[in-house]
Amino acid sequence: MRPAPLVVKLGGALLDDAAQFPQVFDALARMHQLHAGGLVIVHGGGKAVDRQLERVGLHTERREGIRITPPEAVEQVTAVLAGAMNTQLLGLLLSRGVSAVGLTLSDGHLSRAVKTQRFAFDPGRVGELVGGDGALVHHLLSGGFLPVLSSIAVCEAGGFLNVNADDAAAQLAGILRAQGLLLLTDVPGVKDANGQVIAELTASAAETLIADGTVTGGMIAKVRGALDAAQRAGVPVVIASWGDPAALEALATGAAIGTRVLPSASVTSVSSATFATSNNSSTTPATLAALTGATQS
Repeated sequence: MRPAPLVVKLGGALLDDAAQFPQVFDALARMHQLHAGGLVIVHGGGKAVDRQLERVGLHTERREGIRITPPEAVEQVTAVLAGAMNTQLLGLLLSRGVSAVGLTLSDGHLSRAVKTQRFAFDPGRVGELVGGDGALVHHLLSGGFLPVLSSIAVCEAGGFLNVNADDAAAQLAGILRAQGLLLLTDVPGVKDANGQVIAELTASAAETLIADGTVTGGMIAKVRGALDAAQRAGVPVVIASWGDPAALEALATGAAIGTRVLPSASVTSVSSATFATSNNSSTTPATLAALTGATQS
């Protein structure tokens, strides 16, 4: 049986001008080659979406870490995420010899999306994933391709839905039964009240940090998405920085980085085994294992 993939979510300022950060894509290309299960990349759009909406005279706001997306804005959001942003990321990976393929969350029935009802306010055309079939992505991975997914989905009625990219990555990790989820963001991890990165985080500790205001803004969605993925797939989820040179080096060497968000003890975890590496790699089996905290036997 083919090893499970690693889902990597790209976000933050990296997406403002991805071409200015070649070392990130060098690392991703190496990781895809080294990890026998391959990578699946999920991305949002951030400020690129803001700029496009401003060009056409539209304004949206964020609440509880998500972008409120009215019907008149969703086509512009789709154009940026599934169009320009996805194509740019493909180009950066293709230029490194990676056979990257661009997808939306709905291609090949990968996921079933519905308009979210989980907020006390109306977020507009914001969706969430409620199951799906990972066959297309697994087929691509088995052929050596690297799927790159925008956080755009199509509902059963055919309309576009903007899915929070952190939520999408978390839900895809469950659909694909991924071996782990890596959330690459602007910060080195979840920080405590003293500004220090927390090495490991449980669900109860995370909710305490949210309740007391230590974790705020967009990090709330990241932490809750990480908790959701950890519970769904029974895998640890790592929140780490893409921009720290030491962290980028760690991605290639397998050193522990960021904050590991842990599934509860009652969840059967597939992370008890190390990440498998390609047979044609000279890298030791421990490479990338630290992203899930796996130990070498």
